[in-house]
Amino acid sequence: MRRGWTTGACAAAAAKSACSALLTRTFLDPVIITLPNGTTPAFALAEAVLDEAAARAGIIKDAGDDPDVTHGALVRASVSRAEPGAGVVFRAGPGVGMVTRPGLPIPPGEPAINPVPRRMIREALAEVAAPLRVAGDFVVEVSILDGEELALRTLNGRLGIVGGLSILGTTGIVIPYSCAAWIDSVNRGIDVARALGLPHVAGCTGRASQQAVRALHELDEVALIEMGDFAGGMLKYLRRHPVPRVTVAGGVAKMTKLAQGRLDLHSGRGIVDLAALASFAEKAGGPASLGARIEAAGTAAAAFALARADGIALGGAVAEAAWDVAAGLLEGADIALEILVFDRDGVLAGRAGFRPVHKFRSGSTPARKRRR
Repeated sequence: MRRGWTTGACAAAAAKSACSALLTRTFLDPVIITLPNGTTPAFALAEAVLDEAAARAGIIKDAGDDPDVTHGALVRASVSRAEPGAGVVFRAGPGVGMVTRPGLPIPPGEPAINPVPRRMIREALAEVAAPLRVAGDFVVEVSILDGEELALRTLNGRLGIVGGLSILGTTGIVIPYSCAAWIDSVNRGIDVARALGLPHVAGCTGRASQQAVRALHELDEVALIEMGDFAGGMLKYLRRHPVPRVTVAGGVAKMTKLAQGRLDLHSGRGIVDLAALASFAEKAGGPASLGARIEAAGTAAAAFALARADGIALGGAVAEAAWDVAAGLLEGADIALEILVFDRDGVLAGRAGFRPVHKFRSGSTPARKRRR
């Protein structure tokens, strides 16, 4: 799979070329920057505009084979001189958001340009200014064409980033289908909730479970953490950065996987163990004949339908087993944990109510041993 470049890398390259044009009247094209790992990629300019007071360069973001919402976006940087001693001043242009809530790496009131991209931009400008013996005092305005519209397809609004996208990246490199960016957004969501003093967050596998748990608990949108398939990553982060009450919610298939001890709930990481579902049904009081039909059902949804037709609370048994697995990851934290299992219509199919995880005992359930 082909790798690509982050918005931060594109912004740094655009800023470096614009700075060169501001100081020498010549744009660098291609423009070479140094990434945090020392590699030196080259970027071709898609736009170059120069006047007496400022220079602007634009680069089309290439995210490689990653399904990145900003793939193909035009990332621009406009550079002008700042007051002596000001250093590098960052501004959000059209399509780049502003931070409005605490808990993110950048404080409220600042452009949503993360720390590593800021450092990359500073270093890129210094590479141009230092050989010319010019003080490194510049105003850098970063913008993204149609960024405000693209931001509607991200979690920025929930994190309190308004008006556009974030300029992201810790390495400058986009790794195709990497889970790192998603897990980072989960962690930042928890950070924001903690900074706002929210007593309750809900990690949900998707939009349907988000809507259902929000309606059940009347939670603020900021309290909803879209964990996707990364239940293990979210729970491990919460153990180190606890919130008093935590709900883990999802559909029948993904919550069954969690109950089986799987911490990555992606369909490609393993299928639902129908034999385990049959065992859960037996624990819920179902007859052996139901277990046999569940093992032959083919899908988790079909298994739940069979149990429901027989009046067996399969969802409750799955929720309790999932609670044990999740509590094992949170063990030692001052957290009350709840598990919710919803069917595909958003109807509550099973619930393990809030209980403090510090009362969990290692080895008290086979689910803990099944954890991967």
